[in-house]
Amino acid sequence: MRALILPLFLAAAPALAQTPAPAAPSTPVTRGCLSLVQIQSTNVVDEQTIDFRLRDGSVWRNRLPRSCPGLGFDRAFSYSTSIPQLCNVDLIRVIVQNNPGIMGATCGLGKFERLSVRATKAKAKG
Repeated sequence: MRALILPLFLAAAPALAQTPAPAAPSTPVTRGCLSLVQIQSTNVVDEQTIDFRLRDGSVWRNRLPRSCPGLGFDRAFSYSTSIPQLCNVDLIRVIVQNNPGIMGATCGLGKFERLSVRATKAKAKG
């Protein structure tokens, strides 16, 4: 009985060796802060998500801990910081469009997560 099992195993071994292992999920790269001088532009995705494009071409997504009322509609915000960085402990304030001087909700930022190059290119095409 053993003689039969061993040849079957050896015949299957080359096929098993050629099967690629499933890719391990990559850990996202995150930061607590972005340098203000490196921020080139921002894009409000929705009421809880803002993309920050840096001068080096990288895009860092900030998912706010909670939905920020009006952010997805007005798609504009301001911030104030005493250091040359925008950090996950800072607050943003929604700018209400077509109503000068009226400010909307104040909301806290989350951590910044680097978007993959593939996701960034796909977004640029779409």
